[in-house]
Amino acid sequence: MGIVVVEICESNLLQTINAENLFESEYPEVAVLVSDCLNFCGLCRLKPYALVNGKRIRGKDVDDCIQKIRQAIEEELALYQ
Repeated sequence: MGIVVVEICESNLLQTINAENLFESEYPEVAVLVSDCLNFCGLCRLKPYALVNGKRIRGKDVDDCIQKIRQAIEEELALYQ
């Protein structure tokens, strides 16, 4: 398991891309977990979002969300340097 955990809901718009391969190949320190539900009912169908080490990251679309997740990952990794 990585030092940065990205959690994605199975019903989330981020599932339209292969988020696991995308983030785990780009950042070896990242583990992507896809869950049945992250208990933010309805949010997963409205806007793409993920939890990065427990912090909710949202975007207006998939590309925006991916960019914000990358930024959050970089911030988390900076804590360990």
